Amino acid sequence: MSHEPFPLDAEAIRELARLLEETGLSEIEVENAGRKLRVVRGQDSVTAFPLPQAAVHPPEAAHAAHPTETTQETVGEGTVRSPMVGTAYLASEPGANPFVTVGDEVAEGDTLLIVEAMKVMNPILAPHGGTVTQILVSDGRPVEYGQVLMVIDPAHV
Repeated sequence: MSHEPFPLDAEAIRELARLLEETGLSEIEVENAGRKLRVVRGQDSVTAFPLPQAAVHPPEAAHAAHPTETTQETVGEGTVRSPMVGTAYLASEPGANPFVTVGDEVAEGDTLLIVEAMKVMNPILAPHGGTVTQILVSDGRPVEYGQVLMVIDPAHV
């Protein structure tokens, strides 16, 4: 494993810090050419530091900051978690019907919502079929990596 210095791009860090401010997120992580950079916003400051290549994603304890969005009932089988930091959109465009609503039956691979990250729209697909029992995010609101977005009960297929 190489221990060469991590090249820092001050302008990229400034841009990520601006993105944190605009979205209200507490941290953002980017990867390029096998290197990761995480920018974390504290109460009064922004800190940036490189991560080792074998970096582990933020621990589940990081989600305690959103107690109203993640409850004990939502942790477990059937949860759909955000694979990235970004902005959640429940419909394909403003004013359109949402992809799914509570009570809808979904099949594996159905689009549940979109998470926009770095101006790229990423469809979040149902990992299995079942009934949507909870939607834990609001349209146009920031989401964190690993945050529970919705719950699909596979028993109600």
